[in-house]
Amino acid sequence: MLPKLTAAPDLVEQVYDELVKAISSGALAPAHRITQEQLAAQFEVSRQPVLQALRLLKRDGLVLDAPGRGVQIAPLEPKVIAWVYQLRGALDALAASLAAQKAVVLDARLFESGRHAAASKDLMALIDADMAFHHAVYQASANPLILSSARMHWCHIRRVMGEVLRGDLIRQSVWDEHEAIAEAIAAGDVNLASSLSQGHGRAASAFMIKQLIDKDQYNETDAATIRAI
Repeated sequence: MLPKLTAAPDLVEQVYDELVKAISSGALAPAHRITQEQLAAQFEVSRQPVLQALRLLKRDGLVLDAPGRGVQIAPLEPKVIAWVYQLRGALDALAASLAAQKAVVLDARLFESGRHAAASKDLMALIDADMAFHHAVYQASANPLILSSARMHWCHIRRVMGEVLRGDLIRQSVWDEHEAIAEAIAAGDVNLASSLSQGHGRAASAFMIKQLIDKDQYNETDAATIRAI
């Protein structure tokens, strides 16, 4: 059940965020059809913010026009996922190296939240904590274009994480890797921060894609496509 939303200037963003969360958690599964009327009724808002939010979701590749009326949740496309992780790896490495040039010290609460979410197996908290860490690195880079460039890609990463982590499949070394990246940044070690970020991205990509293949999310042709990228 989607929550009632209160009127606010950022109502479109609220609708968008709630739908992204629902798609990421699997509450709105691939091929599920939704309409403006349904969403407006569930959120208890007018159709206008819903329409604008759906346009943003289309832009980000999270929904597609459905035959007839409404839209449907987009499938998890193998090529898109592989490409997204490639881009994320490049952005993460750049952000970490720029942050290391300034020897930025990241907030220790990021790691406390992440480890707590992992221990409690709280899916949405775990995804939010992971995003919070990477966004903190983007902000520490002091290059605002990195954060804005990464925003769309993280919509897809949240979906993949939601699909995989619902099965309690958590890569145990994730937060150790995050802390190692943060330590390299704080020490001002540009090369190490970049290298660790690239390795972290490759490990995350390999883990997520393997789990999706093992769960029969892709046929052998799709799996071969992913491995070739």
